[in-house]
Amino acid sequence: MNRVHLPRSLEGAWEILDRVPEARVYAGGTDLFVKLQGEARSRAVLVCLERIRELRGIRDAGKHVWIGACTPYTEILSDPSVQEHFPVLSDAIRKLGSPLIRNMGTMGGNICTASPAGDTLPPLYILEATLEIRSHSNTRRIPVQDFILGPGQARLEPGEILSGIEIQKGHPYPVHFYEKVGQRQALAIAVVSLAVMMRLSEAGDIEAIRMAFGSVAPTVVRPLPIETQLAGAPLDEKTLREAGAMLQAHLFPIDDIRASARYRRRVSANILQRLRLRGKASMKDSHRFGP
Repeated sequence: MNRVHLPRSLEGAWEILDRVPEARVYAGGTDLFVKLQGEARSRAVLVCLERIRELRGIRDAGKHVWIGACTPYTEILSDPSVQEHFPVLSDAIRKLGSPLIRNMGTMGGNICTASPAGDTLPPLYILEATLEIRSHSNTRRIPVQDFILGPGQARLEPGEILSGIEIQKGHPYPVHFYEKVGQRQALAIAVVSLAVMMRLSEAGDIEAIRMAFGSVAPTVVRPLPIETQLAGAPLDEKTLREAGAMLQAHLFPIDDIRASARYRRRVSANILQRLRLRGKASMKDSHRFGP
């Protein structure tokens, strides 16, 4: 049986972590509890952070938005600042799990689990989010892409916790979307996922683009050379087919029970064609609601 501590303040959490440095920290527990079920006779000491007020909530700080690591997905999804400035993140959370999981789960947990299939990670990569890491005596900040080292591996030192996520506002990319391919329509772990922010010219050409793929390598893949190639190109089938062929060199998927590496590569290339549909939809909306 696991012993669970429920501190109500950061000072209480530090006291426990100082005394039991091997304790496992969590908030919603939607990832950790699954792992513990697979660990025979686990007697890990658990520290639940979800009652610590300083780690919850969303603050619009002017140039950036701060999201507490223990803020449930449902709260993030309903926040006006997130909806307005980071629709790609809202889109990903909307497709994550089920209402029950979104009520319990937290973005901090998704980040620290460091799964290549984590739904919030591709959006956070293209939003270039910064993570706030705290310990009893120090606070540091680190880009999300530098924090995640591999599956289940994050740059957290003993006694440190992820306390919040900072995302800069004002990204000049009107088109945001998140695509996810899984084995079913709901409660699916991504076989391939893609987060995109894109700006189009009046003629429909790609002026600038950021994209990140999930579940196709040990960490999220941001294919910067392909972003560079697409900038200035027409948003058509030929452009995206050529980009898909280039993409293969940037992916390092594995074979597992959900899909083969070959299938993941093929889907990753094919999913780029969704950019055309999203681009056309955005052009229609801009004409419909524009001046």
